[in-house]
Amino acid sequence: MIRSLAADGSRPESLAAAREAERAVWVRVTDATPADLDRVAETFGIHPLAVEDLSGVARPKTEEYPEYTFVLLKIAELAAGETSFGEELAVDPLGICIGDDWLVTFSFTTTDACDRAWRTVESDGRVLARGSDFVASRIVDGVTDEYLETLDSLESRIEIVEESVMTSTDIETLERLNSLRRELLVFRKLVWPTREAVGALARGDPDHVRPETEKYFRDVSDRLVHLVELTETYRDLVGGARDIYLNTISQSTNEVMKRLTVVATIVLPLTFVVGVYGMNFETMPELGWTGGYFAVMLGMAGLTLVLADYFRRQNYL
Repeated sequence: MIRSLAADGSRPESLAAAREAERAVWVRVTDATPADLDRVAETFGIHPLAVEDLSGVARPKTEEYPEYTFVLLKIAELAAGETSFGEELAVDPLGICIGDDWLVTFSFTTTDACDRAWRTVESDGRVLARGSDFVASRIVDGVTDEYLETLDSLESRIEIVEESVMTSTDIETLERLNSLRRELLVFRKLVWPTREAVGALARGDPDHVRPETEKYFRDVSDRLVHLVELTETYRDLVGGARDIYLNTISQSTNEVMKRLTVVATIVLPLTFVVGVYGMNFETMPELGWTGGYFAVMLGMAGLTLVLADYFRRQNYL
């Protein structure tokens, strides 16, 4: 779906009318189809490589073209909710083309960042009148807000799994830890290049970002730096929780093996005695004793008690 909105509140009915508008205009493409991409790219002269980046696996970046600046971002979302461990992190591209007096955004899903910015521009045309780069800064700021929300959700899940590590050593806990490790890795790969892309805008590298707008991008860049630091901290927390889990499992296994060793050590001499008197020799003097059976049983019981007391003193039992 393609929608257009001009700074004077009008809604150009065609892409050509939007391109020729005298006031700043925002063309928003949502649920983009290949036909939509081609139409908008042809009207606004958007390079095929930029269009290809939207449908490919390109990392977030900022690229300068003669007529516009192209910014590629990624939207991160946890579809299953903040306490669910069954879903991976979903990532969708968001393309922003910043022209001198026009702004074009591309997305394949509905994005809260664009929705909020669109409602703001609809209610107050002066926002778009401040320039396409200013509106772009608001969109990027909204994307950063979504990153923070996603990271907050991950933090909630980290707290849950940390409690599980202290109270349970079942396999589900390990699966949750591995899921969090994967999602934090994806998130880190997402936020790190985004910081670089926004940093280029904050420094005013592209010609289509005016000096008076750079400060808004700098604010977003600072927040992204903080996001990167938080991501690294959470990765360390998950790694630490995983180490605790594995150490707990190892310690539990060692305790089981220690007890099995004690049992085997106690049973071994008893097995030897039983084996000796189970041999089929005709001449075994002890077999003729009236109290031989009871003597052997008492000896075995005494040996068991002595060994058990020894292992108890060694804190093996």
